[in-house]
Amino acid sequence: MRTCGVEITGSDVLLCILSKDNDVFDIRDVRQTRFTLGNGNDTEIMRKFQFDFAKLMQDYQIDSVAIRERQPKGKFAGSAKGFKMETAIQLIENLDVRVFSTTEIKEQVKRNPIPIAFEDTGLKKYQENAFVNAYVYIMKKTYRSDEM
Repeated sequence: MRTCGVEITGSDVLLCILSKDNDVFDIRDVRQTRFTLGNGNDTEIMRKFQFDFAKLMQDYQIDSVAIRERQPKGKFAGSAKGFKMETAIQLIENLDVRVFSTTEIKEQVKRNPIPIAFEDTGLKKYQENAFVNAYVYIMKKTYRSDEM
């Protein structure tokens, strides 16, 4: 099972690829750990973003994508670009995309603590939330497949 954790912040999509095989986790090196969207109102730019993201998923044989849900309103509300990027990812064919609420993520990490300190993963600090999202997806798929 190979999962891409996604964290959407402003006009950036931050990525971390995590796989699990025989209870062993593997963090994949990836050629691109960030996508930045310029003008989200331009149809061609959105199509290029979706194509590039889908191509990366295909090249690394990603089975699933885990995205942290953003609030639609309030102090921590997501941007319009962020929601467009999330939708573009969700509409990619043959890609299992799951959006997790912050509560779901916290509950799952509490139930199945991350077995390694983030500093020891070798990832960049900005990839931490993407890593946690991928970990939560894998844990939910492993231990709670009936809820997925």
